[in-house]
Amino acid sequence: MRFAVSLLLVLIALPLSAQQASDSHSISLPRKDIPKASLWEPYSFQIEAAGGSEPYHWRVINGFLPHNFRLSDRGELSGVLDGTGPFQFAALVRDNSNPPKQRTQQFVLAVEVPLTVDWKQKAQVNGQRIDGSVKVSNHTGRDFDLTYVVLAVNDIGRATAIGYQRFPLKRDTLDMELPFGDTLAPGNYAVNIDVVGEEPVSKRIFRARLVAPKQAITAGP
Repeated sequence: MRFAVSLLLVLIALPLSAQQASDSHSISLPRKDIPKASLWEPYSFQIEAAGGSEPYHWRVINGFLPHNFRLSDRGELSGVLDGTGPFQFAALVRDNSNPPKQRTQQFVLAVEVPLTVDWKQKAQVNGQRIDGSVKVSNHTGRDFDLTYVVLAVNDIGRATAIGYQRFPLKRDTLDMELPFGDTLAPGNYAVNIDVVGEEPVSKRIFRARLVAPKQAITAGP
């Protein structure tokens, strides 16, 4: 009787072990996100899989890739981006088992914001001046004709230019510092910063903006 019970337990345990082994060899994706792409920049990213039997075979089964992009059979996503995103697609990966194991995964290819502006030194009052600086970045593979305008706007809507530059912002330039500042009459001023980049080949125009809250300049002694 004890032998029969032991044999029954072994028989019950075997299917569970087989199922666990099958699960441990199923296909998994260590990383389900993919890096952002930049306009007019060559892009290449290898989507990785694990488990199952190599080699893996990939293909897009739903959604769409950007123009001039492709997903190779080996899982390399590559191309040169010429449009804004995001782009959503579903990919199917199969392994080399017989029969093959497979998995479907949704992906989103996001696009870097082409032109960005952020504070380097926030606008602040120094006596009867307002001073500060920003950092500007071109996240694309082409140069921009950049126009940088800083206006101090008082309570009645009168705007005074306290910063202006126009120059070529080179491709892939990150965090270029641009200062601003000038002496102003007493009053309350909000600082508006506008950055406009025009890409000459495509004629596309990109804009970025910052606004600083109102600050008071008082009359000197």
